[in-house]
Amino acid sequence: ARDGLREVADRTGEVTAVELFVGVLGASSYIYAEATVSQELPCWIAAHVRMFEYWQGAPEILVPDNLKSGVTTPCRYEPAVNRTYAECAQHYGAVVIPARSFRAKDKAKVEVSVLLGQRWILAVLRNRTFFGLVELNTAIGERLTQLNARLIKQLGVSRRELFERLDRPALKPLPATRYELAEWKLCRVNIDYHVELDHDVYSVPNALSRELG
Repeated sequence: ARDGLREVADRTGEVTAVELFVGVLGASSYIYAEATVSQELPCWIAAHVRMFEYWQGAPEILVPDNLKSGVTTPCRYEPAVNRTYAECAQHYGAVVIPARSFRAKDKAKVEVSVLLGQRWILAVLRNRTFFGLVELNTAIGERLTQLNARLIKQLGVSRRELFERLDRPALKPLPATRYELAEWKLCRVNIDYHVELDHDVYSVPNALSRELG
């Protein structure tokens, strides 16, 4: 997935910059896009959940950029995937294999889809004013439906047709429940065998005093 920029105005008149999340399926080039508040982990995970629901299934492999919400330690051979992101992928039966840094070919279809999103979605909506993220995403969804229904000149079929023929049968069924966000943080147990997390204090067995976990 990649990000772009779009602005949305709230009812106070303040203009807020938001991100454009874009995902694409490999065989059909079927695109998903939505505006998010940021690239932070909760937004990143929620966008994936909605993307899977839009596709009505999940792929076996996710190939994200090396943003911090997806990859904690970029590496050409063994990148460290964010634990929450890995759990989300596992919940949907997928694995995360990040694209290598500065290797655009690892995610070539995403690069193309981002350009299409900019030209066929953002460019069309650029002169409109939106008063909330829901309103903006409704407009993006309408443009997205049209984009996926357009014929691919070289193939003579639409992304929607290719999706139904190639990708949809190969997607894994969605689990019975949505993934629920769980964030992991490294904490050290204080000498009084308590840990502090988000300004709350929790007790742990005293044998863990001074332990890091």
